[in-house]
Amino acid sequence: MQPRTLSAPLAWLLGSLLISGCALDPTSHSAPEPSLSPEAFEARMGQLEDQMALRCDRADSHLMRQDQRQAEFLSEMRDMGLTLRHLRGDIERLEQRGEEPVVVPAECNNELDESLSSKELVGRAEWIGLPEIGTYLRARVDSGANTSSLSATDVTRFERDGEDWVRFKLGLTDDDIVVENVRDEWIERPVERRVRILQAAGSESRPVVSLLMSMGPIRETVEFTLSDRTHLDYPVLLGRRFLMDIALIDVAENYIHPRPEFPGGRPAAEAAEDEINDRDEDEG
Repeated sequence: MQPRTLSAPLAWLLGSLLISGCALDPTSHSAPEPSLSPEAFEARMGQLEDQMALRCDRADSHLMRQDQRQAEFLSEMRDMGLTLRHLRGDIERLEQRGEEPVVVPAECNNELDESLSSKELVGRAEWIGLPEIGTYLRARVDSGANTSSLSATDVTRFERDGEDWVRFKLGLTDDDIVVENVRDEWIERPVERRVRILQAAGSESRPVVSLLMSMGPIRETVEFTLSDRTHLDYPVLLGRRFLMDIALIDVAENYIHPRPEFPGGRPAAEAAEDEINDRDEDEG
């Protein structure tokens, strides 16, 4: 019997497989990528669900605020329309009687207008920047308070070159928005003066320090009384000493000025998300 010969295409295929046999070696495959354990996978999924739920809550709150503002705007538009209808009715009645409307020019107090135009408008809550510390903080604007206040803990008095100084950390809670790398930093400032605070349990002497502060176009050196405000909603209180001669308060508005930016902090464009859950409660 004559040996069976292979056809040309089959012979070419077998030769190619023999030459590239290393490619068929199962040991040549790359190692499979490591996979998450079921516990790690569940934990990761739980984190993602929490993040999505938080984003949904913030979005819902933002929509509620938008709806409330829209309702207020529509109410104002209705009031304006009613006023215009009354004015048209008055004009029509004057025209029927053959009388011309009398235009009375308003008497303006130019000095008052110039005084108001030189002051910056601020809301009842604003973002402030502390360039010497390198962070932004939320501040409540309160003309009822005389001096401004900064939340501080671990306040320690010491002497430097014969002068009275203090060392402290920012008094913050986990919910306070701040540049994270300054949260636990020590801050040292000379004491400008001390104020005595009367309380039900007695009096307390608190140090006052000066810090450069920015708010929108405002850039001023402000005196802050150091006190622990971690039980309050805002780590900063701006009193009338700061407001005097430079600012006016619009109590119907919040965060008129953009949040300042600092290295390591969040972009100013994300400030709106941090303002959604802002509580607007009266402080004691």
